Amino acid sequence: MFSLQAMFGKGTHFYGLLEAAAEAARDSTRALLRLIDPQTRDSSLEEFSLARKREKNIAAEISQALVDTFVTPLEREDIEALGTALYKVPKAASKFADRYSIAPERVADFDFMSRAALLENAADLVVEMVSELRHMNLDRMKARNDRLQAIESEGDRLILELYRDLYTGGHDAVTVMMAKDLFELLEKGLDRCRDAGNVVYHIVLKNN
Repeated sequence: MFSLQAMFGKGTHFYGLLEAAAEAARDSTRALLRLIDPQTRDSSLEEFSLARKREKNIAAEISQALVDTFVTPLEREDIEALGTALYKVPKAASKFADRYSIAPERVADFDFMSRAALLENAADLVVEMVSELRHMNLDRMKARNDRLQAIESEGDRLILELYRDLYTGGHDAVTVMMAKDLFELLEKGLDRCRDAGNVVYHIVLKNN
């Protein structure tokens, strides 16, 4: 027998897909931290590949579900926007991994750990925010989004410190170019987390 409840309930699996995408993005930032650590570096590139593959598969599932599902719990353009934003986090992390692994000894004197830790913290907050979508609690979402914005601002401050060090520290040109590229990829990862957080916050604002 046809059931309206069944039809309207089908769309709730989008929450699970978005949560899985956020978790895959966070996994990529954790793999990035292990890549920087010499003790765990050997296994981390495979972890990047797995996290990136998961994110691609989830993105494809979301796209297909939007085609197959008549009723969605959120506006379709919001699901697409959030899926795209989440997809870009591991993409930035993967680019960092590819370039860092070429010659890690060349940039061994630079502190990537503190900046990568900021990225992981931002990804943790994105996971929390995406999980909160099921509840649409505006106060909790605003508090998390404010924390995410503060992390992104701290990343901006650190990148300025880096530029001062790069241009006045007596490094050779190749090292400066490589370090600058890597730090900017970490900054891009933070920006992607901020973008995802902004999409989530906008969704909750619209639904309150």
